[in-house]
Amino acid sequence: MRKRLFLSLLVLGTVVMLFNSCAYKLSLNGASIPPDLKTIDIQFFENNSQLVVPTLSQTFTEALKNRIRTQTNISIIRGEANATMSGAITGYSIAPVSIQATNSNTAPIAGASRLTITVQVKYVYDADKKLSFEESFTKSKDFTGDSASQEQTLIPEIVKQLTDDIFNRAFANWN
Repeated sequence: MRKRLFLSLLVLGTVVMLFNSCAYKLSLNGASIPPDLKTIDIQFFENNSQLVVPTLSQTFTEALKNRIRTQTNISIIRGEANATMSGAITGYSIAPVSIQATNSNTAPIAGASRLTITVQVKYVYDADKKLSFEESFTKSKDFTGDSASQEQTLIPEIVKQLTDDIFNRAFANWN
């Protein structure tokens, strides 16, 4: 019994040592992070879209920082870092996706609308240029009713989807 326990622990220890010596750290969320990526500078994502929501830049930037802070061991710093993430919110729009019929005396109205947010992201990782990228990420959600009452609920949902995609592109390279 003791021999089996000892052999099991020996095998487990060997497996752990092999995983620790791999070129990339594998986190619980599936991210593959190079071991020398210790710091990142996440710059403020300014809202350059035609339709500006005053809090969107701050909401998005903080959500991206929070995702990296909670899902990795990478330190977020200002200034010189191993990697930099920058960009801008380039699109924010609300458009009808279906028309609802009305009586013949009034114009048709939107039966459902779509809120769409687009973010341009530039990720530069100095140690491995192959992992760097510059691309746009777009997510949207459909809704019914007044857009003003829906935006406060929809924006956090879309921001979460965007930060998930950006995180996966930068640290899991799933694209």
